[in-house]
Amino acid sequence: MFLNSAFPVPNTKVLQASSYGHSIYGKTAKIVAQLPTKEIVNYFLKVVSLGETGRYMCMGEFESLKAINMVSPEFVPEPYAWGMFEWDGPDTYFLLTEFRDVGKQPAESDKLAPRLADMHLRSQSPTGKFGFHIQTYHGKIAQTVNQWDDSWCAVFSRHLGYLMKLVKHYLKWPEFEVVCEITLRKVVPRLLLPLQAEGRVLKPSLIHGDCWDGNTAMDAKTGHAFIFDACSFYGHNEYDIGNWRAPRHMLSKETYTHIYKRHFPVSEPAEDWDARNRLYSLCFNIGNIINIPGSQQRQVVYDDMTNLCKIFCPQDLEAEMQKLNNVSIDFGAGT
Repeated sequence: MFLNSAFPVPNTKVLQASSYGHSIYGKTAKIVAQLPTKEIVNYFLKVVSLGETGRYMCMGEFESLKAINMVSPEFVPEPYAWGMFEWDGPDTYFLLTEFRDVGKQPAESDKLAPRLADMHLRSQSPTGKFGFHIQTYHGKIAQTVNQWDDSWCAVFSRHLGYLMKLVKHYLKWPEFEVVCEITLRKVVPRLLLPLQAEGRVLKPSLIHGDCWDGNTAMDAKTGHAFIFDACSFYGHNEYDIGNWRAPRHMLSKETYTHIYKRHFPVSEPAEDWDARNRLYSLCFNIGNIINIPGSQQRQVVYDDMTNLCKIFCPQDLEAEMQKLNNVSIDFGAGT
């Protein structure tokens, strides 16, 4: 679909386009348009020039917003269309949505947390399983969540495992690779399998996928909290709150999580909540390393994984680190 035919009302005429908001990998604009009835309407446009990656980014965000809009219509801008942006050549794609007037960011805790919990509670996976019908993108990172599965542990393992594979290529840090392997092999099943064990039922909730300060706001006109720039899939609702752990985010203030828990109680085993939250935060901090030039999160990710391994599998951590040290000593002796 081309932009000229993407507007929800046929024969809409574009009057003006001006820069609005910010996107790391694209350009964003406010479109002022005139309907055939002469009514003036505003739209939001995102344009991404990353070839096929941009194509799937726009498609993934469109499908994410569409899914959220079906559950909580006022909680996200209504998505209208996505497609090739014919004015910038074949490697550029667009996303067209309802225009929302961004006010205070991030959204206020007493407005955001209840609405997010409500979306998590009321959403229903179309298959009853975890996953999503297409691949969505966290920034420029493809999320390996486009496979339906009864097991949340299996979906999360594929997702985190792929992120680890990408970031190891960036960092080339042997100790980091060791704790990645142990975290994936030992910590993930230890923390996630109990969620669906001993008769426990874990509901697949529709999640935003990147709910940080910059993707939430108060609507300047309505005073309601809303979210945008989503990369959704059906997962454990607590996954979204993993992004609130990072001190760099204002959403890390305790009041956000406290209010959220009042509306959506912690999953059992409740005693594992903080460790699960730390585990889920890895995905967002690894994404920060890959997506943000000059990211300072490599040590944070390493320390978080190391702490989880020390809690749940200290002997494995000690043994694997000793093997690495022995290899280093042998290599040094050989040179």
